[in-house]
Amino acid sequence: MNDSRRPPITDSSLALLAKGYAWLPDRRRRTTAPLVRARLMGQHAVALCGPQAVRFFYDERHVERGSALPGPVLSTLFGHGAVHTLDGPAHRVRKEMFLSLLTGPEAVAGVVDSVTAVWDEAVRSWTGRPSVVLFDEASRVLTEGVCRWAGIPLDDAEAVARDLVAMVDGFATAGPRHWRARRARARSEAWLGRLVEDVREGAVAAPAGSVLETVAGHRDADGLLLDPHTAAVELLNVIRPTAAVCWFVAYAGHALHHRPELRDRLGEDDPAYAVAFAHELRRFYPFAPFVGGRAVTDLTWQGEPIPAGTMVLLDLYGQNHDPALWEEPYAFDPRRFLARPPERDELVPQGGADRAAGHRCPGEDVTVALLSALVPRLARLEYEVPASQDLRIPLNRMPARVRSGFVMASVRVRAAAPAAARTP
Repeated sequence: MNDSRRPPITDSSLALLAKGYAWLPDRRRRTTAPLVRARLMGQHAVALCGPQAVRFFYDERHVERGSALPGPVLSTLFGHGAVHTLDGPAHRVRKEMFLSLLTGPEAVAGVVDSVTAVWDEAVRSWTGRPSVVLFDEASRVLTEGVCRWAGIPLDDAEAVARDLVAMVDGFATAGPRHWRARRARARSEAWLGRLVEDVREGAVAAPAGSVLETVAGHRDADGLLLDPHTAAVELLNVIRPTAAVCWFVAYAGHALHHRPELRDRLGEDDPAYAVAFAHELRRFYPFAPFVGGRAVTDLTWQGEPIPAGTMVLLDLYGQNHDPALWEEPYAFDPRRFLARPPERDELVPQGGADRAAGHRCPGEDVTVALLSALVPRLARLEYEVPASQDLRIPLNRMPARVRSGFVMASVRVRAAAPAAARTP
């Protein structure tokens, strides 16, 4: 093997922490090879990008996802025993449960109706307060809405929302945020594990057809019920990603602040534009930097060897900002999605490939539908944006977020424009 095909001697883990989302795109720009070779945590890693790379990465004959997830990520974001840790038939059977719950018009509409009802209730309280933090308010709204829909009883929606946010906020760091995430997951798994046991014992009635009833009664590929801990993990894997949509709601506030001319178009009854705006939010703003797996056998990618056991990374953030795929990739412009919807393996903020057979997020339709419903509601509000807040989004923080959470002062409901004054 020539030198260009050998992993670097120097470990890039510190560089990744320092540069965050920019690390892989920067490395890709500095090489003419079809992949990036690096050493991370002492291991040989290669990084790929592009629609063809998405299909290569999610092919289980090439890359195994389950065994590649680090323990700290399982202890914070996904949970030990989660569907993300499975491959092959075991993964497909567990994944089918999520697909049955989170895909299809009826399921998506159910989540959206529940969340928007809570949002509309919340807005009435915002108008009586000096200011609100959009990130925090959206996390509570999304948590309460998804739990209502899922049949999960809540005593304190705000506390549960804080824990769900903490799990996402702390998975990619070794500092205090990480330990907050671990404590939040332990609390949440204990609470939901007890709830599953109560449902099975008849002490709590789960609404018929609800997420709670489905997960409590799910049997895996081995025909056995999920143990209470694993059932709790999978309940969290329904409600946690929904609560995480608060990242994009805060990003929507950021986008509308910097592009105020988009507010009127969003305020109109134009579902196609709302969906295009949701796609552009997910493309433009940072969420997942990359996903990883391990080569299951000796592989070749565009002439470059990938030895068995190599860590394989798929550059999501880089692909969503690749000038080969997107005209003016660092400009926020929802119109790019009005002419045509994104291709399956082109826009990959939540992973790529087929949802049924692969590891792509089964709740992606829910995310798009929630943003398509909530962002126009946000655009119809009037509010002040205090200049004293920090609206920066540092790319060396993973997951990135608007530092201030996007503070809105003097919130009031925007009066509808007369029909004759609206944009045709």
